[in-house]
Amino acid sequence: MLYHLIDYVNQHYDLPGSGLFRYISFRAASAFTLAFIISLIYGKKLIALLRKQQIGESVRDLGLDGQKSKEGTPTMGGLMIIVSTLIAVFLFNDLTNAYIQLLILTLIWMGSIGFIDDYIKVIKKDKSGLRGKFKVFGQVGLGVIIALAIYFHPDITVRTKNYKVSLQAKSENISLAFNPPEKSLQTTLPLIKHNEFNYEWLLPGNLRHRTWAKVLLFIAVVTFIITAVSNGTNLADGIDGLAAGTSAIAIGGLAVLAWVSGNLIFSDYLNIMYIPGVGEISVFLAAFIGAILGFLWFNAFPAYIFMGDTGSLTIGAVIAVISIFIRKELLLPVLGGIFLAEVVSVILQTRYFKYTRKKYGQGRRIFKMAPLHHHYQKLGLHENKIVIRFWIVAMLLAVISIALLKVR
Repeated sequence: MLYHLIDYVNQHYDLPGSGLFRYISFRAASAFTLAFIISLIYGKKLIALLRKQQIGESVRDLGLDGQKSKEGTPTMGGLMIIVSTLIAVFLFNDLTNAYIQLLILTLIWMGSIGFIDDYIKVIKKDKSGLRGKFKVFGQVGLGVIIALAIYFHPDITVRTKNYKVSLQAKSENISLAFNPPEKSLQTTLPLIKHNEFNYEWLLPGNLRHRTWAKVLLFIAVVTFIITAVSNGTNLADGIDGLAAGTSAIAIGGLAVLAWVSGNLIFSDYLNIMYIPGVGEISVFLAAFIGAILGFLWFNAFPAYIFMGDTGSLTIGAVIAVISIFIRKELLLPVLGGIFLAEVVSVILQTRYFKYTRKKYGQGRRIFKMAPLHHHYQKLGLHENKIVIRFWIVAMLLAVISIALLKVR
């Protein structure tokens, strides 16, 4: 709203300083600061309200040190993140941008699903929460909306590199370094020169020109990514500060990738596809990071509040959707390596236990406990040490992900 107001004033009046709002960097810094402050202020009030209403976490005894002390800690802290982000986004983002509209939808959509799950667990005292099929239905529904928007929305296009353009022509007009805007299912393939990969290549030759086949394939890809990343983030939300800290780091990496992908000069320098309008996502992500760090202020050990599914499912979905928007979803196994490790540890533990129980009559385990962070707790490491080490690994993975833009 503020962005559009300043833009209107700037068009009709010569307001000193109004030109600053044209710069993504200024608006991103402003959105980050505002979201962080709102999250801090709103967080104190939310914690007090939840404690007054006795809305606290019910902890299942897993035999972990300090676990029972967390009993009764307020949850649903994801509300802090969602509300703080939305306020900053409405003030500093260009709300006519298709990507921003879809990200606002993602926040509200997945936040609602997570809130319902937390409400059933905490208020209704049903530990099973929202049934899995309803969560999956919500994730699939979001995947369908995002996939259809990318495929059909006229403002969502890409400009791939034009490798045949001459250096002289390019020096006269850098825009010539890219092909004209086009609707495409192309994405970025890491480590490969001329690294565009088109999902329609996965289809049989006779179906590659069928719109319905391409749409169905893309819906399946988008839904899988959203479901996998949101569930991975959800699994990481097991000890104080783990999910919030690693998410903020991954989102910071995404913000850099979004900014360079939406900048004509840097896209040309890095030899990646240019995505018009996607740079605006950097402002959204700055607000999102600010909100998450404000939440982390209260979630750091010992936590005064947990994010619950309201936060973890939403954060994961936003990471997935943005990676798809900027055509860097194939970098997620690196950028979101912490979440991937959490998911893989659970899958391996479950499958191996079932296999050995069937073969030997008694189930065996690969890890002392899954997800992975609980394994290290069982080894005797303090949860704060585990969290900080996971943060360090997340930082390394974020740096590697950004560096891979030039490694071919």
